[in-house]
Amino acid sequence: MTQTTRLSGTNFLKILRSKVKGKTFDFLRLPLYFLIALLCILSSPVLAKVPDALNSSSQQVINSVTSTSALQQGKVLFDADNFAQAVNVLQQAAQEYKQQGDKLRLAATLSNLSLAYQQLGAWAEAQQAITDSLNLLKEQDKNQNLQVFAQSLDIQGRLQLAMGKAEAALATWEQTEEVYKQAKNQSGIIRSQINQAQAWRTQGFYRRAVETLKKVNKTLQSQPDSLEKTVGLRSLGDALQVAGELEMSRQALEQSLTIAQRLQSNADIGASLFSLGNNTRNTDKQEQKQQAIAYYQQTEKVSPSPLTKIQAKLNYLSLLIEDKQLAQAETLLPSIQSQLEQLPPSRAAVYARINFAQSLSKFSNRNSDTARLLAKAIEQSRSLGDKRAEAYALKSLGGLYEETKQWSEAQNLSQQGLFLAQTSNAPDITYTLEWQLGRLLWAQKDIKGAIAAYDAAVETLQYLRSDLVAVNQDVQFNFRDSVEPVYRESVELLLQSQGTQPDIKILEKARQRIEALQLAELDNFFREACLQGQKVPLDQVVDQDNPNAAILYPIILPNELQVIVKIPKQPLRHYKTKIRQAEVEKILAELRKNLVNPTATKTVEKQSQQVYNWLLQPIESELQASGVNTLVFVLDGALRNLPMAALYDGKQYLVEKYAIALSVGLQLLDPKPLVQQQLKALTAGLTQPPANYPNYAPLPAIKSEFNGITEAGISTTSLLDGQFTSKKLESQINTVSFNIVHLATHGQFSSLAENTYILAADGPIKVKYFDSFLRSQDKTRVELLVLSACQTAAGDNRAALGLAGASVRAGARSTLASLWQIDDESTALFVSAFYQELQSSKITKAEAVHRAQLQLLKHPNYKAPSFWAAYVLIGNWL
Repeated sequence: MTQTTRLSGTNFLKILRSKVKGKTFDFLRLPLYFLIALLCILSSPVLAKVPDALNSSSQQVINSVTSTSALQQGKVLFDADNFAQAVNVLQQAAQEYKQQGDKLRLAATLSNLSLAYQQLGAWAEAQQAITDSLNLLKEQDKNQNLQVFAQSLDIQGRLQLAMGKAEAALATWEQTEEVYKQAKNQSGIIRSQINQAQAWRTQGFYRRAVETLKKVNKTLQSQPDSLEKTVGLRSLGDALQVAGELEMSRQALEQSLTIAQRLQSNADIGASLFSLGNNTRNTDKQEQKQQAIAYYQQTEKVSPSPLTKIQAKLNYLSLLIEDKQLAQAETLLPSIQSQLEQLPPSRAAVYARINFAQSLSKFSNRNSDTARLLAKAIEQSRSLGDKRAEAYALKSLGGLYEETKQWSEAQNLSQQGLFLAQTSNAPDITYTLEWQLGRLLWAQKDIKGAIAAYDAAVETLQYLRSDLVAVNQDVQFNFRDSVEPVYRESVELLLQSQGTQPDIKILEKARQRIEALQLAELDNFFREACLQGQKVPLDQVVDQDNPNAAILYPIILPNELQVIVKIPKQPLRHYKTKIRQAEVEKILAELRKNLVNPTATKTVEKQSQQVYNWLLQPIESELQASGVNTLVFVLDGALRNLPMAALYDGKQYLVEKYAIALSVGLQLLDPKPLVQQQLKALTAGLTQPPANYPNYAPLPAIKSEFNGITEAGISTTSLLDGQFTSKKLESQINTVSFNIVHLATHGQFSSLAENTYILAADGPIKVKYFDSFLRSQDKTRVELLVLSACQTAAGDNRAALGLAGASVRAGARSTLASLWQIDDESTALFVSAFYQELQSSKITKAEAVHRAQLQLLKHPNYKAPSFWAAYVLIGNWL
């Protein structure tokens, strides 16, 4: 918001103080159980961001036992998102059926009651209701009531997943599938399988999840065209999108659309177009954003649903704002306002108002309009008895007051919102309110209170990990805006809170938070929380186990670059350079561009000396005095795109003085020495890329590269060209125990997991599958993975995150890779030298890389950094 005009908001505050909590949500994010409910809808349009009408499980439960007025009234209230009143009506219905001794209708009512409780975050009540329902059904003849039994199990699985019990949910949904099979209910089987895929993903079993979804697709393909099939395919497409499989998702959604058009179902046409819009906007490419806009415009034109229409227009609006087309965006505002006024009260309508308010806040002189929208949202959520929606709306209004620097009003609203979010079991809202309170307290110089609030937000994010990454990144959720700043601001606050003397406890806490950010970035990269960090005592790692290594943690903050350093036998220390983030990133981008140019050596030296001065100059003398010979960097942001070996002190490159390694955080890796044993390598490579990848050049020197490995005395098994397929690679690793896997093939590292891969003869092996291809069946870790012909994606300033992701996903203790494409003859020379050093000397892997780089640097043809600097060692440097 560009204006800081005070809201004439005293009146609004009066309205709102009678309500409860608030929040400026940076995203419209549904908790996991909403997502699952969304995926299970097979009878009405699927909306990507708004909880749908009563899920099909409950609808069918009602239908299975003959709809009575009480049950029907509960369904109508649930459909209208009036969950609190739905609970009251269903409770009354349950009492009536209990008095009548009608156990079947009582069981059906209790399962629906559990579902309504789930929407309110009332876990204990939801658990009791579904337990009672299932106990009643167990007393009945299950064969006579298969539908009711299956749907009650479905609801139990949903609750289990929402409560973080993914393994139990999986078992429940597997049982649900079997019951649906007995009932010969094909749509129920499909729902159960989609739910199982979500449970697999939540546990970190990505491949199992995708295989399950592929099985769903196969089942759907065998069915004749029907409305049920089009909705099933749409549910599948939405689930695949959540899993990050955008291309498979698009195919399912396009087929769903085609069938809906053939059947002339405007509701399903609109819903499929809307899902396609959400799928297509998941990119930075301008042409795909335009396609997403076209999908949203078509959705609004064809859909008979007022809610779907407004959601499509809101997404269209957000894309225009994202592209800074504010004049065009402003033309949409009156019609959106008018359409919102016509929506009946519901959670969906509340979320739509908040979404609109957040977009409206990007325009100047719109504070009062935004506040009115949020006041109406709070009023509606309160009339619905929906504390979650009320907390969401209150946070948004609190954020509006924050932007206008009305601290006490903002704090009041945020505290109310926090109370409601916590009592509604809504951690996704809770952490944003804790973060907001931290900012507000910081602004008011309450540093102690601000630190406590940020600590709480980080703790909630840790609890949320698997839930957060499983949710589709819609218009109002972006990791870089909604999660990453919590960690960065927290580090900045901690470091600023120190007095004139360094506080070791604060520095250690800041270091741990930097590592937690690294872990969160990888979670977001993979869209799943399968990477479990183990805390490692830093003093022990450096002082006892690695007395010649220093660890550096640079972190880029908005107005400064901070570095925390651990030198052996010394306490943590830190130093900073006052420089704006934009300036840092500009210098780093220019240096990265020049590094690949062999003729730009002088420019590289000048620019890399600037970076050297930021990161190392303040402690250079202490490093030398301490006998340090290895530097381990835990790099942040754009620094990951640079090879630290190329930093220049005015006389020498860093590689001329130190062995260098990168770590994605010691939480993920307990460094241990290379086990002295016979080195056995599996080598695989392509001298010619697959025919459908014409942009990749041949790599004729791969054969000499492999010969160099053999000549170093390392036992090798090779897969070359046509032999190098994904299946043969997996088979070899499962057949023989290799401690080195060396892949000489083109590949790409990207900030998107979807675009991070290596090429085999039968096509790309994506990073998400690295764990299954590169770990043997007995889960023995590969000691070293070498990727000798890969590169980071052009134009992607966070592409090196893909390299970190590949390293972690492969499960190798160490990964040696190249940041850019290098002359393959110099690569063969480097590889041969590296393995000679590794095999013949009792040295660390970092030192072996160091010596191999020095050989290239001294070679008359390869002394430019573009030849030797690209190689980086990630992970275990010992």
